[in-house]
Amino acid sequence: MGEDEEDIHLLRRVAWRDEEALLHLYRRYAPRVHGLARRILQDGHEAKDVVQETFLRIWNKAERFDPALGRPATWILTIAHRLALKRLRASETFLWEEDGAWEPLGGEDHLERLWVAKALEALEPEERRLLELAYFQGYTHGELALLLGWPLGTVKSRLRRALAKLEGKLK
Repeated sequence: MGEDEEDIHLLRRVAWRDEEALLHLYRRYAPRVHGLARRILQDGHEAKDVVQETFLRIWNKAERFDPALGRPATWILTIAHRLALKRLRASETFLWEEDGAWEPLGGEDHLERLWVAKALEALEPEERRLLELAYFQGYTHGELALLLGWPLGTVKSRLRRALAKLEGKLK
C-alpha cells in the first residue's frame, strides 16, 4: 500500500473517530504542518497552535476529504496553510488585498511597501499569484508544484521569470 492509499485509509478511520489513525497522521504530517506554519507566521509558538488547530480540524472534518479531488497530503497542508494565513491576517502589519488592489498598512517602511505593491500590480495575474504564494504565504517550490499541478521545473522557471520581471519593475 502506497503512502497516499494508507493516508486515505487513515482519514476514513479518523472520520469514524479512530484516535489511533489520527495519531498516525499526526506523526507523519505534524512536522510538515509546523514547518509550513512557521514559514508563514515567523513564530514557533503560533506555528504550534496551527498544528493543533489543523489536527483538530482533521478530526472534525475527515469525512469531507475526497480522494478524487486531491492527495491527502495536499488536503492536510491546505488546511494548515489556510489556518496559518487566518492567524497572519488577524495580526497583519504588511500588505493586504482588498477588491484586487494592494494596500499598504502603516509602519516604518510605508513607502517601500507602496513601491513593492505598485510593482506587483504591474505583473500578470499568474505571476503575481505565484509570487504571493511563494513569498507572502510561504509555499515551497515542491508545495507549489503540488498545489498548482505543475512540474517542479515549471514552478521554478516561472518563479524565476516573475522575480526577474518584478526586479525590473522595482528598478
